[in-house]
Amino acid sequence: MKAAPADQRRLLDLADLDVRIRRADAARQNPPQAARVKELVAQRATQSQELARLVGARDDLRAELARIEADVAVVDARAERDASRLNTSANAKEAQGLESELAALARRKSDLEDAELSVMERLEAADAEVSAQESLIAQTQEEGARLSAEAKDQVATATRDAEAGRRDRGAIAESLPADLVALYDRLAARGPAAGLLRRGTCEACRMVLSGTDLNTIRQAQDDDVVQCPECGAILVRTEESGL
Repeated sequence: MKAAPADQRRLLDLADLDVRIRRADAARQNPPQAARVKELVAQRATQSQELARLVGARDDLRAELARIEADVAVVDARAERDASRLNTSANAKEAQGLESELAALARRKSDLEDAELSVMERLEAADAEVSAQESLIAQTQEEGARLSAEAKDQVATATRDAEAGRRDRGAIAESLPADLVALYDRLAARGPAAGLLRRGTCEACRMVLSGTDLNTIRQAQDDDVVQCPECGAILVRTEESGL
């Protein structure tokens, strides 16, 4: 195949744009924040389960405290009633029974107040645990929101880069001979399609060509399309080629 040396050199621009487009597509499809965001989603689910457990334990303590307070109210009402009856009772036996019951009620209230204090202390600790877990979840959500926003911005940037790269590539491809672009595209479908031959090295595959291969390339005309004997990429020859 024949192609003007200037057209062959423009294949390097196509190759650079193809690299740019591939990188932009990769960044668009898989932004660097994606893995961490996925971890945070799983972490948030685990933290939410733990919060539900802590809230359930706290609510149980609240219910227990409410029952104790209700029992204290019942004891207080009973004691108030017995005290009122004792003050008006003229029956010695009845008075003795009321005094005995008042003493039992006082002991019962003391036990309830001890239990109430214990539950209140546990409830205070449970409230602290719930608050700490809620704070932890808020931190996870904040990090996730920040990374998601960063990823969205990077995806938008990568999308613009890819679109710009494809526009530039299309403009260059249209300016080149169709058969040259067709060869380049066939080669690009399986790997590097064009590379500069610099000081006897193919920059598409980074292989140093043998003396025999270089001699063969020296004999080619300037407008001959030469391919690397190692990787098959189109070799773009310049004054730097070392021929």
